[in-house]
Amino acid sequence: MRGSKILIALFAANLLTCNIPLFAEQKAVLNGNRTVTYTKTPPNVDHLSELLSKALFYGRLRMNTFIFKWKDEVAGVRKDNWAAAFGGSILCKSASFKGVSAAAALYTSQNPWHMSSGDVVYLKAGKDATSRYAVLSGDGWGMSTLAQAYLQYRRESFEFRAGRQLFETLLTASNDTKMIPNAFEGYSFTASIAGGTLKGGYLTKQKLRDHTSFHHILAYGDDPADPYAKYRENDDSAMHRGLTLSKLSSNGIDDRLIVAQYDRSREKSRLLLNYTAVPELLSYAALELGYKFAAAGMSVAPAFRYLRQFDEGAGAIGGANLKNSTEGYKNPDSLDGALYALRVDLGKGAFRTRVGYSKTADKADIVAPWRGFPTGGFTRAMGQYNWYANTKSYMVRFDYDFGKGGYVPGLKCALRYVLQDFDDKKPGVQADSEVLNFDAIEKFDSIAGLELRFRAAISYGKSQSFPVPKADPSYSDVRFEMNYLF
Repeated sequence: MRGSKILIALFAANLLTCNIPLFAEQKAVLNGNRTVTYTKTPPNVDHLSELLSKALFYGRLRMNTFIFKWKDEVAGVRKDNWAAAFGGSILCKSASFKGVSAAAALYTSQNPWHMSSGDVVYLKAGKDATSRYAVLSGDGWGMSTLAQAYLQYRRESFEFRAGRQLFETLLTASNDTKMIPNAFEGYSFTASIAGGTLKGGYLTKQKLRDHTSFHHILAYGDDPADPYAKYRENDDSAMHRGLTLSKLSSNGIDDRLIVAQYDRSREKSRLLLNYTAVPELLSYAALELGYKFAAAGMSVAPAFRYLRQFDEGAGAIGGANLKNSTEGYKNPDSLDGALYALRVDLGKGAFRTRVGYSKTADKADIVAPWRGFPTGGFTRAMGQYNWYANTKSYMVRFDYDFGKGGYVPGLKCALRYVLQDFDDKKPGVQADSEVLNFDAIEKFDSIAGLELRFRAAISYGKSQSFPVPKADPSYSDVRFEMNYLF
């Protein structure tokens, strides 16, 4: 976009002349989902010449390491893998002149130690630390990209953005848990209406976390002239492999994402309404309700989510299963689908527990490759996709804040158990599994902005021979993460 290109030039010129202190006052905080809230923002100015001179820079240093081991390796399909990435980002936000401002963010992920280049296809948890397309094409393991570059207009309770940006809704998310966030190109607005927040977006391109360039929203690469084409377009783990770029092109479909979401949160209640559509392919309607009250000295917070997926033509192109295996589906050429999820949170003092359940209708898989997870916050375990047709999931989670409990300042831990009951008659989905996750996060009062996180997951399951054969889904996944905001 023209505005984004102008902004890139201005950003680069200003970056060369600015002094960016590494140890300075905290201007941002890291949220539990790894997004960032900016606690200090640039000022309003009276002269254009002050737009960049009074800009603010926000820095982030980060490290992510991954060790992933399968119970059963399969030659050419599964292999134990690991990754280690170091890097960070610099975000520049200009001052605001008559409501107009700009922002740009440079990100980098470097992999000085890595597996052999031919083994990059086996990466699981660590795949977003590098670009598989770049590695296989001979461009190396490191990647850098300008993931954000937008112009913004803001007046009172209204904000409009044009360009490269992060866009957080039910089905779209930055999902910034690795090194570089998921981002979009397009236009968006946010407005305060009737005590809630209304968001809208017209998004034309997406850049997944392991990509350096922006690509199609809902098209899987299949260029016969490029042996690595599948890694160049939308190759998200939740992407529908049958919605290929060549099929969409032959049908005259230019995929675009349209989003409208209303979210109203009050002291005791929450209402979320979401509409998401890719014209000529799919559309979605979602409702989420939540309520909070006190009982027996505890806070009690039940919540409900319902998502309906409407087939607008994608089913005839790609079929009902995300991996092109439609055996066992009642209507193999339809992507009409639905899911609902329930949860109850109980909290007292430093302790909180959650019990959740989700059920995907026995129709079609839910297509959601934009990093917003349909079962997120209800039953999704780390690294799992449990929104295939006729899947039932049960979750229990325990959280404890050791700082709030008076034991270890800044330490929070969470233990989560998820039972995933997949359809035994569908070869296009994995075998049933039980997943145990453990998370520990430590924030240091002595070094503001520093946070360490340890994550581990163990998946238990077994192979299946009847009614259709399925491989053993068991694995172990260990991750260590460091973030420092300045």
